[in-house]
Amino acid sequence: MRAIQITHFGKPEDVVRVVDLQEPPAPSAGEVKVAVEFSPLNLHDLLVVGGALVRPPLPLVLGNEGVGRVIEVGVGVATVAVGDLVVLPLFGGAWRERLLLPADGLFRLPEGNVEQFSMLGSNPPTAGLILSEYTDLKPGDWIVQNAANSGVGRSLIALAKKRGFRTINLVRNESVFAELTAAGADIVHLDDATAAEDVRRAIGDARVALAVDSVGGDAPARLLDLLSDGGSLVTYASATGQPMSVNALTLIGKRATVRGFFAGHFDYATKALPVIREAAPLVASGALFVPPAAVFDLDDIHAAIEQVVRGGKILLKVAR
Repeated sequence: MRAIQITHFGKPEDVVRVVDLQEPPAPSAGEVKVAVEFSPLNLHDLLVVGGALVRPPLPLVLGNEGVGRVIEVGVGVATVAVGDLVVLPLFGGAWRERLLLPADGLFRLPEGNVEQFSMLGSNPPTAGLILSEYTDLKPGDWIVQNAANSGVGRSLIALAKKRGFRTINLVRNESVFAELTAAGADIVHLDDATAAEDVRRAIGDARVALAVDSVGGDAPARLLDLLSDGGSLVTYASATGQPMSVNALTLIGKRATVRGFFAGHFDYATKALPVIREAAPLVASGALFVPPAAVFDLDDIHAAIEQVVRGGKILLKVAR
């Protein structure tokens, strides 16, 4: 059985290997065996490879999320059946052809795009929990985010719209304006020096309760300019790799709260899983769609890593 594994932490090109692992046994009571179909490759996976965020026990099969087809069920499993497509639990080692899972928490996905369903495990919970865990949003409130064309950004647009919130979406390229607007974005603007002034002119004194950053550097300062008094600025990534730079006087004057987000800090069953269930129908209907830049076979993992560093959403086709 093919899998992607590391035996020590380091540079991906040095430590990531395709290996042949023993097939998992038949499922015990309360378990299912799944054949993994697709799994995203995210920059977060490379942070795990480098040991930058967490250092799980080694050797480690990589892969934080994905979808699999149930191929065997153990005694007492009634929630899913052979043939069902299911979301794999977060941080479950998805980059392998087959694996055993507890049946608890698994549910049958509706008909839809399997590649799109493979991205349910990480981006929607990130967006959904940022919307629910850091400030008391009310229907009609505005949220401002940068990198709105990302997987998390598109998830936030779809979930915010479903929950009755409005979004201000800052991007680097005008070419995605129409696409994001069609996906439900209320305002789309270039992430530039005029953004705060232009958006404020459009929304007036409306409350911007939450700002969401994944860029770092000086980008959060533009979000803070739009944030209303007492609002929250939440960061979940740093695309630039640069320290956040904000005006301390603005932060103080607005009584703003700055928080960091990592999906792994939340309980999967009670926090992440409900958002996945909420987002699944949005994916099935096409209301939430993240265009992948490329799909690579599991054997082409090093080419996939090179591509994800250059940018874009990358998927691994795991099953043969």
